[in-house]
Amino acid sequence: MASAAGWPLDERGVAYGDGLFETVLVREGTPQLWEAHLARLARGCKVLDFPLPPRSALEHPLTQAGQELAVLKLILTRGSGGRGYAPPASPTPRLRWQLSPFTPDAARWQAGVRVRYCRLRLGLQPVLAGLKHLNRLENVLARGEWSDADTAEGLLCDSDGRLVEASCMNLFWQREGRLETPRLDRCGVAGTLRSVLLECLPIAEVDADPDVLASAEAVWLGNSVQGVWPVARLDSPDGEPLHHWTIGTEHRRLQAIAHDLLGYPTRLDD
Repeated sequence: MASAAGWPLDERGVAYGDGLFETVLVREGTPQLWEAHLARLARGCKVLDFPLPPRSALEHPLTQAGQELAVLKLILTRGSGGRGYAPPASPTPRLRWQLSPFTPDAARWQAGVRVRYCRLRLGLQPVLAGLKHLNRLENVLARGEWSDADTAEGLLCDSDGRLVEASCMNLFWQREGRLETPRLDRCGVAGTLRSVLLECLPIAEVDADPDVLASAEAVWLGNSVQGVWPVARLDSPDGEPLHHWTIGTEHRRLQAIAHDLLGYPTRLDD
């Protein structure tokens, strides 16, 4: 594991979550979906109003990557300074990073996963919607709702009851032959895999309540590190089964396209 870490006590990212992060799959030293990660980071810097480091600084950690599959975590904060919540007039952002070896869970690609609804509801904040900012306490609390190893993820709704995402993955489904994903203009993280899939596939962004999944022919979770997991079972917050899906051809089509983007296997036997 390689890293550049260490934080002073007046670091605003630690004190207030005043910053952004990216989690990037690195294959033989090459970052996957790199342009999408850089674009999201740039959007975040614009919203938070502090400068984006030069590309050379963001790419420097890649010089430490070996030939094995790894995950690069970049953490970019506003740095130190300011008084209380008031940000400094001229911030000096602080960049830290870590490279860790990574092995994806291929069994979840193949057999699909069991997921559940979470009780926690995401707050609405359109200004921050889509960004991967450091304020992730909602996700931490949601992930704490289950501990059984058979449950892979938890689905989250917003405070108005709309489907948003899983605790650390984006949500997709097919209904009446149409691919759909929740609209993320009020809250949630717009994943880089999601953004690239929206560019290359006719996926509709929709407002939907949880009942929509009952009529879905196929459901998936995906992100730029794990790839795409087909959903085989959906449970209530109490662990009671609500819906089952047989993993088949429909699931494999979206999975193959996503995995081709990440360099993962695109042919998986049903």
